[in-house]
Amino acid sequence: MATPYQAVKCIDTRKNHHRTKWFEPWGHNHCENIKDLDEAIHRQIEANDIVFAVHVPHPSYEMSSWFQFMLYIMQFEIIFKRDNQIKDNAEVTLDVSLAYRDDRSSEWKEMTHETETRKLKCTFGSPKTIENEGRQYECDAVPFMEIGTVAHKFYLINIRLPVNEKKGINVGIGVIKDIGLVGIHQNGGFTKIWFAMKTFLTPSIIIIMVWYWRRITMMTRAPVLLEKVIFALGISMTFINIPVEWFSIGYDWTWMLLFGDIRQGIFYAMLLSFWIIFCGEHMMDQNERNSFSGYWKQVGPIAVGSFCLFVFDMCERGVQLKNPFYSIWTTEVGTELAMAFIIVAGICLCLYFLFLCFMVFQVFRNISGKQCSLPAMSKTRRLHYEGLIFRFKFLMLTTLGCAAMTVSFFIVNQLFEGQWKWGQWKFQAYSAFFTGVYGMWNLYVFALMFLYAPSHKKYGEDQSDGDLGVSSGEDFQLTTTITHVDGPTEVYKLARKEAQE
Repeated sequence: MATPYQAVKCIDTRKNHHRTKWFEPWGHNHCENIKDLDEAIHRQIEANDIVFAVHVPHPSYEMSSWFQFMLYIMQFEIIFKRDNQIKDNAEVTLDVSLAYRDDRSSEWKEMTHETETRKLKCTFGSPKTIENEGRQYECDAVPFMEIGTVAHKFYLINIRLPVNEKKGINVGIGVIKDIGLVGIHQNGGFTKIWFAMKTFLTPSIIIIMVWYWRRITMMTRAPVLLEKVIFALGISMTFINIPVEWFSIGYDWTWMLLFGDIRQGIFYAMLLSFWIIFCGEHMMDQNERNSFSGYWKQVGPIAVGSFCLFVFDMCERGVQLKNPFYSIWTTEVGTELAMAFIIVAGICLCLYFLFLCFMVFQVFRNISGKQCSLPAMSKTRRLHYEGLIFRFKFLMLTTLGCAAMTVSFFIVNQLFEGQWKWGQWKFQAYSAFFTGVYGMWNLYVFALMFLYAPSHKKYGEDQSDGDLGVSSGEDFQLTTTITHVDGPTEVYKLARKEAQE
């Protein structure tokens, strides 16, 4: 949900502006304010005496811890004056203070006080002539504040624009008429549904994980690499599912957003690694199998990309734990650093997809070539390997569908953030898409462990050939052994020999 706010221009005529005083835009203790700049000029009020005050939320409303986080975007309303135009690469210096309280009659308590700068990216569509004075620039919205929890009912934001011509502070930024904010937070109703999903899915995944690992430990052999990776994927999914967000209702845990990003990053890194290993372990003609060291070239870019995104997130949300007004994009160095991390992560992602596409192509090519060997096998063996091939193809198609949905989710996510900035936020499909993708990944991990769990049953005896069945828990080992022998005759001979033994 996004809520627009318009700052009230309060007057601070005190000689010492550094003394602590909170200016409320409305209520019993509301500040003395002005309506527009003409009134300020008429009353000879200087820019240093104006405080832009915003009360969150609007009158008659209260904030709730169910909102989870607060993200604020700032929009400057700047008018054109020939003698005070916006310079190139202009920056606005903001002296911002944030306070809170939990009832309307108590005193405001300071939460933070910072001095920040924001770049102005404004355009003027008309000729800069005297006839167009008073028209408004078109300025891009800028990030203002982000807090990872909503622990209090009321918040107060005071913004000053100090002017110091000698130091060049707030000089050449045009005439700022008004300041608008757009506050974005999670709806309480959606939060309850989200928590309910996590609470329900956590025991479900834990139960299937216990069942899956029990089936593996019942085998006489040691777990193979593919089984270990599937179990690790289940652990990472459980790590996301654990509803620690319930504690954010009663505790002021501002690090919840960062913690959520880390959990999600671990899952996606594990998922990308699983896809590589899953395809590699089904490479019928690959020599190095059942060993994690054989995949370091493919998994390496995933680790580097994940580390870069982790560093980027720490530089952004990590610093915001202390200073909620901080943004890495506000400085040249920060922007270049952030872009460097994103570019490196993007290159690693491209390399990953090239590896994955190549491996998927090889697997399907090898499977198609080996399917001609199936008619030469006994009925039991043929059904067994037909099941393996069908299971693999089904899982690969499911994987492609899940990947497509995930990519679409990120695109829609960026689209909605752009809509928020421009004030068009009445979209409900995003909530359904968000929960749908989350549920999809849980079903995907659940299906993986269910399909690839070793079977406790034995195949029936094939009376025509005398072939003994094999446990489905040995799927991987049998596939490895048989498919390394080329030709239908050799495969059939080896299958009969193993069955007789």
